[in-house]
Amino acid sequence: MSRPFRFGVSLIAPATGAEWAARCRRAEELGYDVITVADHLGMPAPFPSLVAAAQATRRPRLGTFVLNAAFWNPALLAREVATTDALTGGRLELGLGTGYVPAEHEAAGLPFGTPGERVDHLLRTIEELERLLGPDGLSHGTPWPGGKAPETSGGGPPRVPLLIGANGDRMLRVAAEHADIASFTGARTGRNGTLEPLSAGELDGRVTLYRKAAAGREEPAELNLLIQIVAVTDDRGAAVRPWLPRLPHLTEREVLDLPIVLIGSVEQITGQVRDLRERFGFSYLTVLEPNLEVFAPVVRALRGR
Repeated sequence: MSRPFRFGVSLIAPATGAEWAARCRRAEELGYDVITVADHLGMPAPFPSLVAAAQATRRPRLGTFVLNAAFWNPALLAREVATTDALTGGRLELGLGTGYVPAEHEAAGLPFGTPGERVDHLLRTIEELERLLGPDGLSHGTPWPGGKAPETSGGGPPRVPLLIGANGDRMLRVAAEHADIASFTGARTGRNGTLEPLSAGELDGRVTLYRKAAAGREEPAELNLLIQIVAVTDDRGAAVRPWLPRLPHLTEREVLDLPIVLIGSVEQITGQVRDLRERFGFSYLTVLEPNLEVFAPVVRALRGR
């Protein structure tokens, strides 16, 4: 049986308090299930932004999407997680990743490290969070139906679900072992921290590797995909052409076929979203802030309203 859809939006633009609150309320009005904040220099700081989002909304869950683990000391991060989850009424989803932009580390005066070193640090961070937050601090079970997180064994506050962003072989194995939500970027990291999109066949390979690694889980994780391009239009070719200079190695047809690209009529895009769930298992999709309004008709259509 397929999981029900969840839809998230990643808010990335700095704002005043009033602007931020209005933006979060708009996401709630449009039917988004999760409001998330990234962890890049020049963008809003994740934890205070999520606390402000909680004050402005009632229903959506609130997530980091995703924290750059190399920016964080695990003990200080545990304090942020516990405090933010309390101040948001148990609505926090903790997303973690290794980071992929060398220039941000240089600007912050932090070592970038090799891929192996960054994964090692992420693993240490997860282990320390589990130790510091206690056995009921981080959830490692089935993501909750209908947006409700599981309670602790003692009937206390909900545990914080753990999302891990992954693409490489080792990170997919880490996600298979630890994540409640396995998040796929649909891209690989190129030189200088650029992202190169994966074809549907390549993404199939990534999901297959993840599923093999996760075969021993008692409960399957929820699978998330970050959508990069959304356009509601009757002329798919015209809508995709402005993106072609950024993807010079791909043809127009190849860009339109990328899993992280949703271009077409509302009916066509809803079909693409259903196909993503049927083929790959992606029931939780996240769009970037510029697509907040554009994707909303698809959210409504898939909810039957």
